[in-house]
Amino acid sequence: MFNLPAPTPTWPLASGGSFASGIIDLGGLQVSQISTFNKVWATHEGGPDNQGATVFEPTAIPEGFYMLGSYSQPNNKAQFGWVLVAKDVSSNTTNPTLKQPIDYTLVWNTESLNINEEGHAYVWLPTAPNGYKAVGHVVTTTPDKPSLDKIRCVREDLTDQSEQYSLIWSNNGFFIYDVRPSNRGTRAPGIRVGTFVAQTIETTSSLSIACLKNTNANKTSSMPNLQQIDAIMKVYSPFLFLHPDEEFYPSSVNWFFSNGALLYTKGQESKPVTIEPNGTNLPQGGENDGAYWIDLPTDGENKDRVSKGDLSSARSYVHVKPMFGSTFTDIAMWVFYPYNGPSRAKVKFIKTIKLGKIGEHVGDWEHVTLRVSNFNAQLWEVYFSQHNKGIWVEASQLEFQSGNKPVVYSSLHGHAAYPHAGLNLLGDDGNGIGIRDDTDNCGMVMDMGEFEVVSAEYLGSAVIEPAWLNYFMEWGPKFDFDELKNLEKILHGKLKRKFENILRGLPSEVLGEEGPTGPKCKNNWIGDEV
Repeated sequence: MFNLPAPTPTWPLASGGSFASGIIDLGGLQVSQISTFNKVWATHEGGPDNQGATVFEPTAIPEGFYMLGSYSQPNNKAQFGWVLVAKDVSSNTTNPTLKQPIDYTLVWNTESLNINEEGHAYVWLPTAPNGYKAVGHVVTTTPDKPSLDKIRCVREDLTDQSEQYSLIWSNNGFFIYDVRPSNRGTRAPGIRVGTFVAQTIETTSSLSIACLKNTNANKTSSMPNLQQIDAIMKVYSPFLFLHPDEEFYPSSVNWFFSNGALLYTKGQESKPVTIEPNGTNLPQGGENDGAYWIDLPTDGENKDRVSKGDLSSARSYVHVKPMFGSTFTDIAMWVFYPYNGPSRAKVKFIKTIKLGKIGEHVGDWEHVTLRVSNFNAQLWEVYFSQHNKGIWVEASQLEFQSGNKPVVYSSLHGHAAYPHAGLNLLGDDGNGIGIRDDTDNCGMVMDMGEFEVVSAEYLGSAVIEPAWLNYFMEWGPKFDFDELKNLEKILHGKLKRKFENILRGLPSEVLGEEGPTGPKCKNNWIGDEV
C-alpha cells in the first residue's frame, strides 16, 4: 500500500467548516472516506499491463456508517484508493436517506473461466427499493447471495448520473470500470463514490451504478479557508524542473508588465500603450474578438531580454475551486512564461529537426492542478497540462522531493508539464514521428510554493482577483508561419506527408500561430480538467 513520503501535519480546523474533519454532510447524509481495505478477490492476468486486478471491501468503518460498494483497482500500481461510506442523519423515518437493498442480481462470475485467480468471484448488483439507487457492487467468493445488511442504497434525490471512467479490468466481454459523475465542475453537485461498475457489454450510457449528490444548502462548508489553503501549499506545492537547455524562463506577470510589455489595439497598431502594474489598464471581460493583444517591448535589446523571462520573480498563480460536490479541492497552479520557444521534431532515425519559428509565440500559460481530499487533506492526484490537453497522475505514481512536494518537469521551449523526465513525442502513433517535448532534471528549478492566490470564488470577497486575470484577450500577437516548406530539404515521400499531417493536427498554441488567452478563459476554470 502506498503512503506519501512524509507524515502530513495536523491541519488547522475552521469554525463552521468541516475541511479535513473526516466527515462531510451532503444534506441528511454524512459520508466518510475510507482507504483501509480487506482483499476479497484478485486475478493476476488481464487489465492494464496484463497484471490483473484486485477487489477490496472497506474496513474500520465508523460506527453508524455503512458500506456503499466495493473498491477495485488494477494490479499494475501500488494499492492506493478510497471508497465512501455513509450514515443517515436525517429525521425522515418514512424515507430515510439510506435503505437496505431488497435483493441482489448476479452480474457475472468467474466459475467458467480458466484464468489465474485467487478463488472465484461473484459480482452482485443490489436491487434498490423504489425511490432508491445502488451506488456500488458487492463481490463475494461463493455463489451465495450477500446479506441484505451488507450494503446500503441511497435515496434517489441524493444521487446523480454517473459515467464509466478508466478501465480497471476486462476479460472475454466483461468489463470493470472506475465510475465518476457525468457532470463535473465547480458548480456540479455530483460526488465520486470510489466504487466501480461491472458490466457485460462495453457501454458509456445507462450505467447500473449512480454516484452521490451534495444537496447541502451550504455545499462549500467542506472547502478550505485561506489559512488551510496556505497549509496545503506548504506541504504539497511542487518543484518545477526546467530543461537544462531552456532559454525562455517563467516570470511574474508584474515583472513582464513593468519591463515594457505593451497593449495593442486593432486599428491603432502604431500607438501601443504600456501596461500598468496588475494590468489595471487592460480591457476587462468581454469576448476574445481580436480587438486587443499583448506583445513584447519594441526595442530589440529589451525585447530579447524580456522574452527570456525572469526566474527570480516567477511565482504560481493559484485558483482554488470545489470539485466532486465539494468533496475535493482542486488547486490549479498557473505559471506565466513571457515567450514560448521554437519546436523541434523527431522523425524516425533523425533525432532532432529544428522547425524554424514553428511553436514560437508571445505569452505562455501553463498549469498543474493538485487534487486534495476535503475529508482529510490527502493529496490524491496531480494534473499535468500539456498544451491543449493533459493527464491525471495518482500520487502513488509521482516523484517527490523535500517531503510530499511533487516534482513537475517542464518541456524544453514548449513548457508542457510532465510527471517524469524523458522524451515525449506529440502526435506520435508508435512510428517514432512527432514534435519533441524533452524534459530533464538537470536544469534550473522553480519553487511553486512561491504563490499568490488569485481566485477562490467560494470565499467571496476574501480573495480579490487581479485585473489581468479578467483580461480575456490574447497574451500575444498572431503570426502566420509558412515553415513546412523547409521540411522538403530533409524529408521526402511518405515521411514528409506523415509529418505534415501530424503538424496540421496539432493545436494552434503548439504551432505558435497566436498568443494564448489567460487562465480564466480556459474550460477547466469552471469545469474539470480534460
